[in-house]
Amino acid sequence: MAPAGSYASLAAAVRSGADSVYFGIDRLNMRARAASPFTLDDLHKIARICRRCRVRSYLALNTILYDEDLATVREICRAAKSAGLSAVIASDIAAIRIAREEGLEVHVSVQANVSNMEAVRFYAQHAEVLVLARELSLEQIAAISRQIREEHLTGPSGRPLQIELFVHGALCVAVSGKCYMSLAQYGTSANRGACYQTCRRKYLLSDAETGEQLAVENQFIMSPKDLCTVRHLDRILATGVSILKIEGRGRTPDYVATVTAVYREALDALKEGSWTAARADGWMARLETVFNRGFWEGGYYCGERLGEWSGMGNSQASVKRVQIGLVEHFYPAPRVMQFTMMQRELKPGAVVLVEGPTTGAIRQIVQHLRVDGRPAARAVKGDVVTLEIPAKARLKDKVFLHVPAAADNEKEFLNGLCVMGNITETENDQRNL
Repeated sequence: MAPAGSYASLAAAVRSGADSVYFGIDRLNMRARAASPFTLDDLHKIARICRRCRVRSYLALNTILYDEDLATVREICRAAKSAGLSAVIASDIAAIRIAREEGLEVHVSVQANVSNMEAVRFYAQHAEVLVLARELSLEQIAAISRQIREEHLTGPSGRPLQIELFVHGALCVAVSGKCYMSLAQYGTSANRGACYQTCRRKYLLSDAETGEQLAVENQFIMSPKDLCTVRHLDRILATGVSILKIEGRGRTPDYVATVTAVYREALDALKEGSWTAARADGWMARLETVFNRGFWEGGYYCGERLGEWSGMGNSQASVKRVQIGLVEHFYPAPRVMQFTMMQRELKPGAVVLVEGPTTGAIRQIVQHLRVDGRPAARAVKGDVVTLEIPAKARLKDKVFLHVPAAADNEKEFLNGLCVMGNITETENDQRNL
């Protein structure tokens, strides 16, 4: 289950192997600050894309609600039902009840902090899927799954109740993301999608009586590392979990494409019996190329300590992206795109990324480079470049160059290219989208 914060991320998720996507719209959205939010008018188009690609579509409606929001909730749920979305994700019991009244399937959000069987039995009356709290251990998750089977618990449809877990992405310092720090400081609630992420900043701790500063592990004492479970998927699946969820509605299409593809490959490898430690190392190297604050492998599910803290507030990705152009032409037969270099230098062996609302994210190692129609060893600002790419690009898609995040990391970056996969698409994918 992949995040879709824009049409480009939606396309990236679908083409990278997602079975389902989740997204919010511009009202009552837990990622209200994310770029290019969808509106109510987009629901029919999103549902149509997902149906054609055989991907389930989930609308996140899991903010805290007030009385003045309830009419909007009903309007949204009616629109979701009319569009034919697969389900609504909610935590407030008002949203759950309204969605059920409008005939929608409901999934209970992680914001509900479902951590025990009594909560499971309660929500099973209203929902088909429960997202369990991220603070549970694998043993606790397995016990809940086993109890669900033994009690033959079902959702309102009569289908067996399913369990969902977050397996990758940012973690909040608060339990199940219920944080009030931004609200207290700035009057903007994280639980209404308007978090300022003040926890990601540096802080100094001092004794209020003596003024003596306290020694702490690092200055980012409220900024957890990102959850990463790709090495532990066999143990997670053994608990009886049905749905694995990737966090990141505010991330780039490249992030969505890379993370979705990695977990798709890892799940398929487990199914086929081809999972190896060496392949897991390669998957980790690819995950490190996109946004992350360092990885806490296994998270609370496998960890013995309560959280691992990031050494910084922003991304620790091993590469960064620099825009070098916009697609000006695409020639389908040879699958070649043309663009004019805006900055930097491009050489064979470099990694380029193409992103667009329909294209999604295409990552490609440059094999052959042409400038002004002739083979070239490099391209610089102002050059008209043509490159072969593995999938269709569209007019005005953005073209990025991947460069090492730090100059002294260039050797490791280049060595890592051998384990970075390209995002590809089939002719059927193109037709569907």
